[in-house]
Amino acid sequence: MSRAESIVLLNTGHGKGKSSAAFGVMGRGWARGWNVAVVQFIKGGKWKTGERKLADQLAVEWHTLGDGFTWESTDMDETIAKGRHAWSVAAEKLESGQYQLVILDEVTYAVKYGWVPVDDVVTAVRERAPKTNVVLTGRDAPEELIEIGDTVTEMRKVKHAYDQGIKAIKGVEY
Repeated sequence: MSRAESIVLLNTGHGKGKSSAAFGVMGRGWARGWNVAVVQFIKGGKWKTGERKLADQLAVEWHTLGDGFTWESTDMDETIAKGRHAWSVAAEKLESGQYQLVILDEVTYAVKYGWVPVDDVVTAVRERAPKTNVVLTGRDAPEELIEIGDTVTEMRKVKHAYDQGIKAIKGVEY
């Protein structure tokens, strides 16, 4: 068994925990002295999440570049432009060699909605700086992203509190 310079993790599926798992890796990387960057593709600036507050306390570089969920969008052209801009930021982080960990939170949606070609993501991840680990998250990961993942986890919903009428709880869901 060999030790790689870096790996690619993909958290996908319809169950809860894809981003939460990625932010667990963020904490471990930070604790090891790594430079960490997070690029969020869907969540917008109005989201005041616990993980963002933690990242601010840890001085983790964080880019919330979406404008919320697409079904809430009042201007899809703006939503698409923000998604494409998020990708340009992410691609630069992957290439730079300045980070030991780059988290692309909800990147699968940018691919699924056609904002970013899957081949662009595959190429950027494959050609990333040698010691840059990557975590990609989001539902419905295409086969091309599954293929480049070293560790791929599919979160499967067995049941969810929301389905029982329980709203998201600050500190648990966000």
